[in-house]
Amino acid sequence: MSPSKPVEPFGTKLTTKSGNPVYLGTGSGTKWQKIKKARDASLKDTLVDELVDNLVLSVKNGFRHLDTAEIYTTHPEIAEAIKKSGVPREDLFITTKYNPGVDIKPASHKSGAESVDAALKELDVDYIDLFLVHFPFFNDEYSHGQSLEKVWADLIQAKKDGKVRYIGGSNFAIEHLKQVSAIAGGDPNYSAQVNQIEFHPYLQDQSEGIRDYAKENGVLLEAYGPLSPLFRIIDDDGNEVVDHPLKPVIPKLAEKYGKTSAQILLRYTLQKGLLPITTSSQSERQKEALAVYEFALEDDDVKLIDDVGSQFHFRGFFKNLYHTKD
Repeated sequence: MSPSKPVEPFGTKLTTKSGNPVYLGTGSGTKWQKIKKARDASLKDTLVDELVDNLVLSVKNGFRHLDTAEIYTTHPEIAEAIKKSGVPREDLFITTKYNPGVDIKPASHKSGAESVDAALKELDVDYIDLFLVHFPFFNDEYSHGQSLEKVWADLIQAKKDGKVRYIGGSNFAIEHLKQVSAIAGGDPNYSAQVNQIEFHPYLQDQSEGIRDYAKENGVLLEAYGPLSPLFRIIDDDGNEVVDHPLKPVIPKLAEKYGKTSAQILLRYTLQKGLLPITTSSQSERQKEALAVYEFALEDDDVKLIDDVGSQFHFRGFFKNLYHTKD
């Protein structure tokens, strides 16, 4: 059996500044954000050494794509890890994200331009490889009068000024991709080149038609949460779902290919045309994640994951914000 196509992500072909292709990324998100928040107030302005060490280990094991966001408050740890890694800046690919304001927490900065400049300072770099709008939801109370139009115009200017290399969105639906494309006058260099979305077999389209639209319009999709079927799944009533359809399927595929369950799902994500963002603090698992480029799933097995996954629905983030049949 031949592997499914595409075996690599469709859309924008990201490279480091030195010209190397960009592979799957390692995140410094929700887990670390919670750890920082839970620390004693006296430690507020100190680094989380555990995160720095984890990032340095990731780079040592081969990761070059580091994903963060201003809402995670992990820019200082990324900066320290870059210095300690010993890898030239131009060989690393750094992603961060503008926070428009969420729940009861206001936007981190008063404009997209201010956000870019603050990130450059906090990351202690001369440029950011990929700058995303974390989500396209703005409101009068928390967004400091900003809108997607205003922030996108700032990102276009930041790219023209050489402060960022690629711009894009996260959690964008088709309407948002069309909106920023219109702001850019249809110029693909200043439209969303990337859209980072929640993706796994239980959520194969975060918003209706997003994968097909991205493929047709050359937008690279990055996938966060690609390993969700391997972790605790909580339903809308707060109850853990113990028996879900893929629970027995993924281990059987792992045995068939001589890989781990995580490798099966990461490889599945790649073969669906998305670039995975994952994370682990264990050295061996980091190496295993990067090894997903060394094998391929058969067509029938990709279809099996598709079909079984479609029997169950799970959305971990941004529930009730899309016009879906959740």
